[in-house]
Amino acid sequence: MFSFFSGKKKSSEHKTYDPSLRRPVLRCSICTGEQVAGFQRLDDGKFEEVMVIRNQDDLESFREQYGINGDIEKIY
Repeated sequence: MFSFFSGKKKSSEHKTYDPSLRRPVLRCSICTGEQVAGFQRLDDGKFEEVMVIRNQDDLESFREQYGINGDIEKIY
């Protein structure tokens, strides 16, 4: 029997990004309050979505996955 809910835990493997090309940001909606974590390219400002942030645990998971310390800038 096939199950859509496999009970898999979120992957805690470390991923990398190049800080000379991209910076971590939270894109926030003023209207709905939705927050999306991702990276903004430094050359053209394009946003690359990684994950939706629903709570503090999601934000910590994003930080752990990419080894991000310190504040993450919010863009609107």
